[in-house]
Amino acid sequence: MEELLTPLKTKTTTSDLEGTGNHLTQAEPIQDTHSGSIQAPDSPEAVLEILSSKPDLNRLTRVLRWLDPKTAEDGQFNIKVPGPNATQIVNVLVNDIVPDYWTILSGQHDYVHVMPKLLILRCLSSVTGIGAITVRLRSLLNSNRNGGGKNKVGGVDESEPMRNLHRILESILERDTFVINIWNDITLLIPNAAARDLLWKELISVLATGRLLSIAAEASEILNMGSSSVENESWIGSGNEYSSWLGRNVGVMAVRLNEGDDEAWKGAARLLGKGLTLGYTDQMVEAVYSTLLFGEASSMVNLRALLHQLHLQEQRAMLYAMIRIVSKQRLSTDKSFNVLCTQQANTSTISGLAALLTGTTEDNPALKDALVEWLTGISGGGIGQTHDTHRAVIVAIAPDQERTQSILQRSLQLFGDKLYIKHTPVLHQEVNAQVLLMVAGYIHRSDPTYLTSIAQSSIYLNAISNRLAASSQRARFLGMIVGAAISGMVDPPDKRLAFSTEEVNNTEGQWYQSLVNVQDRVGCVDDIRRSTAPNRSNAKHTEPKEHESSKQLGQASGKLSTTSKIISIEAIDDDEEPEDEDLVMYEKPDSDEEDEDEDPTLVQRNKPTAPVYIRELIEGLRDTENYDRHKLALTTASSLIRRKANSGTEVSDHIEELATLLVGLGDKYEMENFQQLRLQGMIAVLIIQPLNMGQWFSKTFFDGDYSMSQRASILTTLGMGARELAGFKKEDAALTGADLVPENAFPSQKLPEKLHKVYALEAAPVVALAKNLERTMIQPMAIEAVDKFAGPNALKVRTFSSRMEVEKKRKKPIPNELAKIVAEGFFFPLTGRWRIQLQAYGDRSVQFSPFLLTSFLKTLSLILHASGASTLSLPQMTSEFWDLLLSLRSAGDDSTVLEALLFAFLTLLDINEDKRRLAEDHAKELLETQQWVEQVFEMATGGSGEGERVRVLAASVLVRSKEVVEKYQRLLMGDMLDYI
Repeated sequence: MEELLTPLKTKTTTSDLEGTGNHLTQAEPIQDTHSGSIQAPDSPEAVLEILSSKPDLNRLTRVLRWLDPKTAEDGQFNIKVPGPNATQIVNVLVNDIVPDYWTILSGQHDYVHVMPKLLILRCLSSVTGIGAITVRLRSLLNSNRNGGGKNKVGGVDESEPMRNLHRILESILERDTFVINIWNDITLLIPNAAARDLLWKELISVLATGRLLSIAAEASEILNMGSSSVENESWIGSGNEYSSWLGRNVGVMAVRLNEGDDEAWKGAARLLGKGLTLGYTDQMVEAVYSTLLFGEASSMVNLRALLHQLHLQEQRAMLYAMIRIVSKQRLSTDKSFNVLCTQQANTSTISGLAALLTGTTEDNPALKDALVEWLTGISGGGIGQTHDTHRAVIVAIAPDQERTQSILQRSLQLFGDKLYIKHTPVLHQEVNAQVLLMVAGYIHRSDPTYLTSIAQSSIYLNAISNRLAASSQRARFLGMIVGAAISGMVDPPDKRLAFSTEEVNNTEGQWYQSLVNVQDRVGCVDDIRRSTAPNRSNAKHTEPKEHESSKQLGQASGKLSTTSKIISIEAIDDDEEPEDEDLVMYEKPDSDEEDEDEDPTLVQRNKPTAPVYIRELIEGLRDTENYDRHKLALTTASSLIRRKANSGTEVSDHIEELATLLVGLGDKYEMENFQQLRLQGMIAVLIIQPLNMGQWFSKTFFDGDYSMSQRASILTTLGMGARELAGFKKEDAALTGADLVPENAFPSQKLPEKLHKVYALEAAPVVALAKNLERTMIQPMAIEAVDKFAGPNALKVRTFSSRMEVEKKRKKPIPNELAKIVAEGFFFPLTGRWRIQLQAYGDRSVQFSPFLLTSFLKTLSLILHASGASTLSLPQMTSEFWDLLLSLRSAGDDSTVLEALLFAFLTLLDINEDKRRLAEDHAKELLETQQWVEQVFEMATGGSGEGERVRVLAASVLVRSKEVVEKYQRLLMGDMLDYI
């Protein structure tokens, strides 16, 4: 049995040791690993061994002090220098030390915990450290995807390592000097130029290619997804803020570089050029030039040096972005035809922008040519910009006489081209005419003989002749304006070209002719910073007199109440019987709405009141933390805006701010009828100033940073607002409600309830109106077809009503206020900016998605139909809309887009009652449409509901088009032969 027993402890007494002699040796004392007297490591291998052995806090601090790159001496190990040991140590820090210690270090604020935290950040502030954090975050994201989301095992949150790394990344990158510090470390620690170049490329691949941004954005979303309280959005996961940070870092680097350090300038330019591909060009460029020009050390020389190192395409992108940014932030978007106001407004900002462009393009012919292309190109960036922006670009080029003359020649060639006149949107033609007139004025002041020779050339004469012979009224108007203005500069008074039409001599005509007298100057760049941004809310708010009087009255009543004298106090005996015994006392109510909560601390008695002034409405819409106030502001927005429309300038001073708030408003509390209330407020803003706000909403739809559902709400606002101006307010009142969406709004599979609520409700009114109009336009054709096959007219019995009954049923004429402004305020801004967007981004644009494209086409159709058949600008709108529809035939693969296209063609043919004009001016378009619709009709299957609707619409379009072709077949014969 003894072999089965194992001794657990053996004790030797002193008596047992007697007689052992010299056989005993002295044992070495065991070193306490937890004592504070431990020596620091002396090699990276020792550091790696200690870090891998789960050290305690004291030992970790000693190791981190030895690794601290700030105290590393020359020749010693430096963790920022790439190498096998440095890489292994960084990986251990990221994978082992940070998960074990970061939560503890972040929770304490004493020196013992703060110092190791700072040392970890210093050790990871390198290219190797950022790369290791990025790789670790990616692996955690992959495991999260495979695991199906955030899990808690045994009460431990598995997303904690991801959150710690995310916060470390924010702490390392938070300073604007991060990039220049990395560059200085690389140049000081790595003597080999090839190694420096490889390390810098690695940094660019992490920071500027979207790798870090995409990983951080996904991590932020996952961290907020399972949290009950949503954390503040991380800036490294936001594309706008991250691009601004990267731009500021490039700007600081450019400020601190020496002028002769070519390697450093090339490195900064490579980082900037790659950063421009992130997709946030404007944010990054704004941060770069603001840091360089408006920072502590302003330097146009450094900005030019940075631009010089970029590729030509990147230089052009940065130049155009600077123009867009200053135009958007500092120049007014109001289009006023007041001659004096136009020439005197924004002069300081125009001079500042001209100085920026002059300094940027100095000694750079390629950028000067880019400015010429910006002004005169068909797809140039200047088409969608403000008039003041064109003034700044022209005055920047004006000293260069050769390029100024080139602008005049190219503008004239475009101005007189027949295809350009017929097929280019009016918005483009108006911008071209404005540039042409302003450049002609500058040339006339510098070289009058050259302008005289141009006025006598065939290019100019053909341009004016083609304009005056155009079928479009707007094209003829621009031709008369340009002809009269240039003739007034070069011809003697008795031989000047003059037109006595009303449109040439009205306010707009005089404003166009005054453009030849515009003369700006080149100022300094600081003029941009000193100028105030237009339509901002920092202006002093003036309260109406009624409000002031009410405040004075309240103060007066307060004074009276405090100085009143108490005359007497009479004690009343409760036991006495009341004098009026016949009065019946009211019973106490069963429930009190104010006291429904049992907990008295939850009763809200200070309930907000409805806003009375526009500034109070804006504050209520912004206050998303106060549910009652926010809901009350949204509920009363539409009525308050309409009520204050004619009460001074209170609405007009804040109208763009109101529109911006309403468009970007989110349904934080999932209110009932939120979309309905928001839509009513946006329509009210549009109705107050339809011309200016129609252009603003059109610009915002294309250029604003909004979601698809918000862009769809903009289209709905334009369509419903246009119909209200046309007199259809009562008919469309019910359609603005969110509860009137059909159950099967989507033809096939229904989106999840939350997404369906967002996307379906935004475009629901437009869809409902489109279906009503379809019915209205198709029903007469169906009745006519039934009547045609019912037999000869002689056998039909017709009933005649009395005149009184006919008059009762006849609708009273409705004044159509839309017809006056539909072209300039609604239709042309949409079609013009669509062409700009298509030329810039192609079918990759978000507006080209089937959801938005369908809403866009139906909105244009509703606007065209609401304008009426007697609108003066109908021919030009018809021409632009027809060209747009024909260019989108390739997008008809999607059933919803195909249905919208057919509906638009049907509206176009139905609203144009002058069929002879269609045959004369649009013969080729008519034949192309008929041929394409025939193919659609043959290919469409009538089994499903979608296919049946497509066939009905296609048949309706064919009926309308064949009516024109059969009636004016002889007139079409010549064009038909050319087309075939």
